[in-house]
Amino acid sequence: MSDVEETRMGNNAIVWFTNNLRVKDNNALQDAIEKNSKVLGVYFFDPRHFKKTKYGFKKTEKFRAKFLIETLKDLQRNLRLLNIPLLVIHGKPEEHFNDIILTYNIRHIYHLNEWTQEEASVLEHCKSNTPKKVKWNTYYDQFLFHPEDIPFEIKEMPKVFTTFRKKIEKHTSIRTERYSVGFLTDNFLKVDTRIPTLQDLGYEAFEVDSRTAFPFSGGETDALQRLYHYIWKTQQIRTYKETRNGLIGLEYSSKFSAWLANGSLSPKTIYHHVEAYEKNHGSNSSTYWLKFELLWRDFFKYISLKHGNDIFKLEGILGKHYSWEDDQKKIEQWIKGQTNEPFVNANMNEIANTGWMSNRGRQNVASYFSKHLHLDWRIGAAYFESMLIDYDVHSNYGNWLYVAGVGNDPRDRVFNIQLQAKNYDPDNEFQNLWLENVISL
Repeated sequence: MSDVEETRMGNNAIVWFTNNLRVKDNNALQDAIEKNSKVLGVYFFDPRHFKKTKYGFKKTEKFRAKFLIETLKDLQRNLRLLNIPLLVIHGKPEEHFNDIILTYNIRHIYHLNEWTQEEASVLEHCKSNTPKKVKWNTYYDQFLFHPEDIPFEIKEMPKVFTTFRKKIEKHTSIRTERYSVGFLTDNFLKVDTRIPTLQDLGYEAFEVDSRTAFPFSGGETDALQRLYHYIWKTQQIRTYKETRNGLIGLEYSSKFSAWLANGSLSPKTIYHHVEAYEKNHGSNSSTYWLKFELLWRDFFKYISLKHGNDIFKLEGILGKHYSWEDDQKKIEQWIKGQTNEPFVNANMNEIANTGWMSNRGRQNVASYFSKHLHLDWRIGAAYFESMLIDYDVHSNYGNWLYVAGVGNDPRDRVFNIQLQAKNYDPDNEFQNLWLENVISL
């Protein structure tokens, strides 16, 4: 018997799935398989994620809830191929972990590291209430560039993206992907539990709007299909930089963000596919720009890692004080697409009916909300958190800080909405699509 086999014998482990809902390139899952004799996947539908926040919006609206349900069904199927069951619980993790540990005689827990306030609090509650014999194994699988590999301490994180990018690109390499090879032959049996429906979570079933630019389903399987389609089959990646500011259709951007957000697609998987494409077909500014955007995603994660709860404060990470308003009428007009700017209204109608908005649209409506209406930017960020299929706490709040002038842009820019509409929707095609026959809220 090898040392590895001897270590594995008798060890039962949990992989606590949160925003790492995949099998491929999942270090927590892979280590659990390699180091334990039995592995149980666990996911919690935390009721706090489906309640209203202090700003009056549900933390998770129906669009992302649907995408999450689809993702978990796919994860459950993929785990079964490894002979790993997925235990799905509707409840708070800290109220159930001990029962699971005792029921299945768990010795090791593998999980994604979290540092933003709500997630970190839940994690600490779980850790403090579990038996001392249980070992917690923490992973940073949500990054492209691993925190252990970057050329600076977190506290010395550059304030400006360009400085961050240049240091990272010069001194840091991307780790290789890890694949789940083999499966557990003697694992827990008959543990799989039912994944809730939209109705179970308090939502009504709905049809996907035919105009949506994001008609895709959740889950690793669909994520990898989209990756293959975008990079290899259609080679849309070759024009990514020129088309990424588009507004209509499936192909104007990669659309990877929703799968990245819940971890059903690894940023390293995307990066290595782009590298392979460049090796086979040559590189250009567009292939680089997709990697560039992945760097922006990492940048916002490192910003939140450095600044902690300051990313949720009104004065942001710069400590700047502006005169912010809390005018409910203006907020409602913005949400319902009833402002004086048709381009803003069209984008707000799109998100209300689909849970999706282009990057160009997000920048414009956020700038209008914070710079023109002078409304508390955190309210707009909370609305995005509720509505967006691809909501990611770091990118969402990082971008809102940036646009509101309390984040990482020292220029404190204000978008000229009419000029933006002229440049990016010159024929009013997008505005016509979303200003007519719109479902009322």
